[in-house]
Amino acid sequence: MNLSEKLKRVKVEAIKEIARGVYVLEYKRFFEFEAGQIISIALVENEDPRMYSIASGEQDPNVQILFNVVNDGQLTPIMAELEVGDFIWSSSGFGRFTGTEGEAWWIAQGTGIAPFASMLRSGQTRNKYLIHGGRYRESFYFADELSPVLGSNYIKCCSGEEIEGAFTGRVTDYLNSLTRLPVEALYYLCGSSEMVVEARDILIKKGVPFRKIIGEIYF
Repeated sequence: MNLSEKLKRVKVEAIKEIARGVYVLEYKRFFEFEAGQIISIALVENEDPRMYSIASGEQDPNVQILFNVVNDGQLTPIMAELEVGDFIWSSSGFGRFTGTEGEAWWIAQGTGIAPFASMLRSGQTRNKYLIHGGRYRESFYFADELSPVLGSNYIKCCSGEEIEGAFTGRVTDYLNSLTRLPVEALYYLCGSSEMVVEARDILIKKGVPFRKIIGEIYF
């Protein structure tokens, strides 16, 4: 079956630039999904779709995706120009990067925060720790929603400037600074391939079993 045959035409209900070159797009949800899953998006029915993590909660009426514009990309520059009422093509949710009710550490870089926003919005807040890396203060997407819920369990790691209340450095620098990590918790990694691989290696060196680490490269 051609992948495009699995896609459904949906109307853009909202699109907003939340930071320079970073957008949140919404359309009405037509499927059930588990927090942490991804969808395929295309602008034309027969083109090859791209994958994005769902940022909305499981019961939210709209599906929400977070994306940043890649200047030489085939999809995101055009997506950023979409308006309410325009149409795109979307799959249902799929993937195994799904949440847990137990203790978990969420480790995100930039727009890799999307699946964790979905988990939090779906009620997965107890015994959750979030480490979010960004270059500048405006890089911490959804912080105004995440911070009040997670409190001191929400750690910002800012590598491009010093900001109050944040660790100065990358996510991996912060992980290296920790002397002890719970080995029975699950560790979810979402970001660039470099961050995911480096963070995984740090966790393993600190005694976290490989089977407890779940990684996903930028969606």
